[in-house]
Amino acid sequence: MNKNEYRVNLVSGYLEKLNLVDEIQSYFSGRNILVTGGAGAIGSNLVIALSELVGDEGMILVLDNLSAIKGDEPIDLPPLSNMMFVKGDVRSDKDLKRVFREKPTIVYHLAAFFANQNSVDYPEKSADVDIKGIIKLLDLAQFTGVQKYIYASSGCSVYGSYGKMPLKEDFISMHLTTPYQINKMAGEMYCNFYHHHYGLNTVNCRFFNSFGPGEVPGQYRNVIPNFVYWSMLDKSLPLTGTGNETRDFTYVTDVADAFISAAESSLSGEALNVGSGNHYSVNQLIALLGGDVVSIPRRPGEPDCTFADVRKINRMLGWKAKVSLKEGVQQMLDRLEDWRDAPVWNPETIQQATSKWFQYLGDKVTNV
Repeated sequence: MNKNEYRVNLVSGYLEKLNLVDEIQSYFSGRNILVTGGAGAIGSNLVIALSELVGDEGMILVLDNLSAIKGDEPIDLPPLSNMMFVKGDVRSDKDLKRVFREKPTIVYHLAAFFANQNSVDYPEKSADVDIKGIIKLLDLAQFTGVQKYIYASSGCSVYGSYGKMPLKEDFISMHLTTPYQINKMAGEMYCNFYHHHYGLNTVNCRFFNSFGPGEVPGQYRNVIPNFVYWSMLDKSLPLTGTGNETRDFTYVTDVADAFISAAESSLSGEALNVGSGNHYSVNQLIALLGGDVVSIPRRPGEPDCTFADVRKINRMLGWKAKVSLKEGVQQMLDRLEDWRDAPVWNPETIQQATSKWFQYLGDKVTNV
């Protein structure tokens, strides 16, 4: 089974297990839906799921400039008969007019200047993409009568490093450590403005440490795809900190399920945590992968723990994560052949990124 077939079957199987109620099925059937950043890890899984839900009478519009991958092709988007892919930018009036010409009734805004370290390296470009992009998209959404606008916010961003665990939706931090975090916070504020001022039905979905099919290793990527890649190459896993630090690792199809439920719901102007409700230590992840570990300096601003309080989303949507860290990592390990030609920028990139953090702060780092 090739990668595209595997991805489609994986998401289809997940949807079958959900046994979605008739109301959700009928809500999406025949709709045109826009997903910005739809070629990314979360976006591609969401697109596959939405493609099945809208059916032959609907269309999934994907707008992505592919800046987060190496290459000019949306490598993680299977060829779906009811999908239209537009390589374009959320800041471009021409590109936005192209996708809005298809009259989407739901917008999922996942496009962003990826990711934390990248935003530290290029703060002005990060702000231009994230802030200018969301304003243009929100403005077109309210002007064209979009029925639901789902914003992919980030619980790892808006809560900063000082929140009380588990993190609740009514807490936000003004002490943020990267431009990416600041931009995600600003994005939520613009969504709230368009909700209150124009009556646009918005929901801010704060996902946490998402992982799973569609992710690739690289300089600005997350710990799990990089660890899986290095494990495949029998390289030592670079550990920043003690390994006792915990993260709310949430499987990507669970995130897509939450985004689907948020769009169908009557919620508007709300913020929801989309997390596993667990917090796994990095040492637990290392134990699942096996192999040796090499210690490197911890990056400034890295929290000891991220842990989402998911009671609100469970109460309002009946949603909860279903795939454990162990099950999700095993699914990635079972498909190692998909990683052989992954668009990796540099096998040493976590060390380089860590070094850049300290250089940015004016400190000297050795043995990195």
